[in-house]
Amino acid sequence: MTEKDASGQDSRQRARMLQDMLLDALHAMRSLEEVEGLEKPATRERTPEGLIDRLAGLTGSALRFGVKATDTSLRVGRALINSQDQLRAMLTAGQSLKDIREVAGLTLSEMSEALNLRDKSVLEAIENGTSTLSFELILRLAALIARNDPIPFIMRTTRNYNPEVWQILNDWGVARLPLQFEREREFINIFRRHDDARTLSDEGFRKVLEFTRQSFEMSLHFIEEQEQQVAELRAAYEEKHPDANTPPDKPAARK
Repeated sequence: MTEKDASGQDSRQRARMLQDMLLDALHAMRSLEEVEGLEKPATRERTPEGLIDRLAGLTGSALRFGVKATDTSLRVGRALINSQDQLRAMLTAGQSLKDIREVAGLTLSEMSEALNLRDKSVLEAIENGTSTLSFELILRLAALIARNDPIPFIMRTTRNYNPEVWQILNDWGVARLPLQFEREREFINIFRRHDDARTLSDEGFRKVLEFTRQSFEMSLHFIEEQEQQVAELRAAYEEKHPDANTPPDKPAARK
């Protein structure tokens, strides 16, 4: 394997890790929304302490996933600023984050606690534009302040603070992420709808899993062949009838 091939393989593997990390974050956000939807309004805490408890739970154990895939932890403030453009982007992003925090009515200490940061100095440095954000922390922020539409926030913030990761995600095609997330969600729900699967023995579950895997791979192979045949037939038809899909010219407007 050449050095170029090895580099390309590493890049694809990194993109896959980032993809899985993003999807895990989206699944965690959706699950938390479903849990919150089951709560009765009368039982929800309205005090500041209740707010912080909910925010802390939002970004706690449910989002502690795959950190080894990227920045291994919150090593903020140690990245080199390689250009004035990136520095300006960080200043703008930091001010935007400060505005969001103030609109939410959170102090630096409260938001730091919600993000599971040790102290508020990290967040202060980020808002001042003098510290960077790890990819893990970007995902935690998305869960905290952009759950309704996390992808634009994640991509915008990643572009400002980690251009290398942003380029990998952009080349991979992050626009397809919402579609892939919904497909994975449907697959997960097949398992969740069957409570009997949770009571199986380990051996029984492995047998079901292996049968499911074989069935999925066989179905995938069959459908891929079918779609390829349809695409070839369509291409052949369009080649023979190039004007078939051309919309008719609009009649000239009468003067």
